[in-house]
Amino acid sequence: MPTLEPLSPHLIEEFKIVRLRALKDTPTAFGSTYAKESAFSDSDWLKRADTWNGPGGVCYLGMDEGAPCGIIAGYFDKNVPQRAWVASMWVAPTHRRTGLGTMLMDAVKVWANNLEAAELRLMVTSNNSAAMRFYERCGYTFTGTTGPYQNDPALYEYEMVQHLRSG
Repeated sequence: MPTLEPLSPHLIEEFKIVRLRALKDTPTAFGSTYAKESAFSDSDWLKRADTWNGPGGVCYLGMDEGAPCGIIAGYFDKNVPQRAWVASMWVAPTHRRTGLGTMLMDAVKVWANNLEAAELRLMVTSNNSAAMRFYERCGYTFTGTTGPYQNDPALYEYEMVQHLRSG
């Protein structure tokens, strides 16, 4: 049974492994690319870990018997203090439909609720219908906001939201 671990310096190698696997497995699901991040130095990965799991942010790794099998990050919007964002959501193909994705989403929701966020938002690419259905099952709805996907002009990103509280 997979467990969730908050990102910490002792999990930096697992963080790197799972992030690069995610970028390779589902390249159009992320704002970055495998080519870019595979060139990161060890200090780049440490800086990213500090940013993703520092003030205003959180990152969890899904772990199964010591091996990373999922990832999710959350961060607060710099311009809208009551808004938090879900980012870098990914589950290894071997662990899909096991409940790990829901565990990851729930962990970020708890984090956001504890910090009194009014809503969680995320972006999903137009070619990722499985992710859209999953996010809808998690309580997200489309906002109607769309934009171009920066890494492929043939794709769009759709914004989705889950309201946590009024305010």
